Amino acid sequence: MSEHTEQSEQPEQPEQSVPGDPGAFDEGRAGGGAEERPEARLERAVRAAEQALIEFEIAVETFRVEVENFSRLHHQKLGPMYSRLDELDALIAEAKAAGTGDPEDLRRAHEARALVMPMPGVDELFHDWMGSDGIADDAGAMLTDRPVRPPQRVRPSEEVRRLYRELVRQAHPDLAQDEPERERRDAFIARVNAAYGRGEEQLLRELAEEWAAGPAPEEPAPGESEELYARLEWLSRRKELLALVARELEDSAIGSMLRMAPDDPDRLLEEIAEQLLARVSEREAELAAFTAP
Repeated sequence: MSEHTEQSEQPEQPEQSVPGDPGAFDEGRAGGGAEERPEARLERAVRAAEQALIEFEIAVETFRVEVENFSRLHHQKLGPMYSRLDELDALIAEAKAAGTGDPEDLRRAHEARALVMPMPGVDELFHDWMGSDGIADDAGAMLTDRPVRPPQRVRPSEEVRRLYRELVRQAHPDLAQDEPERERRDAFIARVNAAYGRGEEQLLRELAEEWAAGPAPEEPAPGESEELYARLEWLSRRKELLALVARELEDSAIGSMLRMAPDDPDRLLEEIAEQLLARVSEREAELAAFTAP
């Protein structure tokens, strides 16, 4: 075998990477040699928590809508039956009390009548027009020719006026040197005007101290890890609040009824309606027995 042949059959040696060669870093990174940044793992945790919270919010909102719709249907379909039952109970108690004259029966009749549902929408219709003694005075004046009482006004004291003038002189927006400063002064003067309009001397003094202290120093921007941790904490608090909302919905009367028939709540309404109709028939027969000659 010739020398040339022996040399050609030797295995080829891999090319050596020199220190500082960029190719060596790329090969190590491609092979998984470089460690992952802690922020990257934290960011993945934040994204997973965000997605989980979104799904939880969708579930809670879906259940809230179901409870709201079921409550509306329950009121529309069964409300008149409940009202009729209350009315029949009151009529029966009153008929019994009229027949016996017993004080205890009279008391029960009075309590039964008090339980009768009022006309739906009365509070909404009259809003602030009705008071404990009947129609409100201002509402009565509007319905008649009597003048309406003027609203009470605050007459600022001399000290309040002095504080106000001093604050306006110091913080007037026209004294600003740039747009951010003008916006800060505009917002501050709006608070000063509100306090002056209410005659709040103490608040004006506090505002004067606040202005004298100057704007709050800007806090340094948080780092990436701090922002991610803060985001995780917010997501956790948000989930806790949603859990409370979900628990309240589930524990409500309508929510409890929905849980009894999650697949067919309409059928549950029909069953309740049938039971109420049967009770109405029983009460009507009982009332007829009391009022029969």
